[in-house]
Amino acid sequence: MKSISLKLPETLYGDLESLAEHKGVSKSALVREALLDLCRRQGAPTRGSALAQLEDLAGSIDGPEDLSFNRAYFEDLGH
Repeated sequence: MKSISLKLPETLYGDLESLAEHKGVSKSALVREALLDLCRRQGAPTRGSALAQLEDLAGSIDGPEDLSFNRAYFEDLGH
């Protein structure tokens, strides 16, 4: 994971600190979450693997769990 540093006004830092304590997470986790949300809302191009980009879809389709390796599902293909 890469790191950055930034300067925040005292009031914003205080708000961040209070929210982090309230949610029981780190300040860094909140900043990452906020930046990710901003990038998604602004339509920033995403980087990373196809799996990383589609991970929220995993398990969203009903069907056999062994579809990718059970040869019985391939019997009618290509004939």
